[in-house]
Amino acid sequence: MLGKMVTVEDVRRFAMTLPLTTEGLVGGRVKFRVGRIVYVSFSRDETVMGFAFPKDQRDWLVGGDPAKFMQPERGDLRYHWVLVRLAAIDEEEMRELVIDAWRMVVPKRVAEAHVR
Repeated sequence: MLGKMVTVEDVRRFAMTLPLTTEGLVGGRVKFRVGRIVYVSFSRDETVMGFAFPKDQRDWLVGGDPAKFMQPERGDLRYHWVLVRLAAIDEEEMRELVIDAWRMVVPKRVAEAHVR
């Protein structure tokens, strides 16, 4: 059973512990990035989190739990990206999604040096 809904603040607390991460506000949306590459972003109402995820596994993830995960908007389908409803995940799952997204965008040596 899920506890309290994950918030942007929960994600911020975790993401900012990951090496090379910076936070930005773009078009009223909170985004976390490494360099110029965004690996986590939020909807303006902060109920949906987008995150870096391999394109070739996206249909499998969304199809496995469409109440939780969603395809990105049509214009974002070309990116390695997927969406999750924050109300459908707990803090542990959020941390897994965020760290896996972060690992996709940092240099391999940085990812390898960071132990969960």
